[in-house]
Amino acid sequence: MEFSDVIIPTILAGVIAQGLKIVIFVFKHKKSFHIKDLIVTGSMPSSHSALVLALTVSIALYEGFNTAFVISLILALIVVRDAFGVRREAGEEGKMLNRIIKAARLKLPEEHYALGHTPLEVTVGVIIGVLTAVLAYAIL
Repeated sequence: MEFSDVIIPTILAGVIAQGLKIVIFVFKHKKSFHIKDLIVTGSMPSSHSALVLALTVSIALYEGFNTAFVISLILALIVVRDAFGVRREAGEEGKMLNRIIKAARLKLPEEHYALGHTPLEVTVGVIIGVLTAVLAYAIL
């Protein structure tokens, strides 16, 4: 296994997911593209999930089910669980905080919050990651 065998599909999956996220965001909100959109978090699909699953599947395809695969799988499960668990809850709390600030008419700047993902957004990210790794393995 070469370094590029794993890193290319991993980066590609993240770029594909983030690119789809931008396209969906622009069409959904009828806004033009802004450079900040490249690092937007939350929404469809989960680029974190795509990235870690592409890494995990690439390791499995090239090295089999060894220690590197198990470590990658454990980290992937943590990232995926965090995407629709902890990060989602933190985002909901951020929304609530902004509503409280607005309702109390406090002269505070609106806090930025990043929503996590719904299970569907994470699932689509996982599918992108797996497909990218499998296709890259077949092509490279």
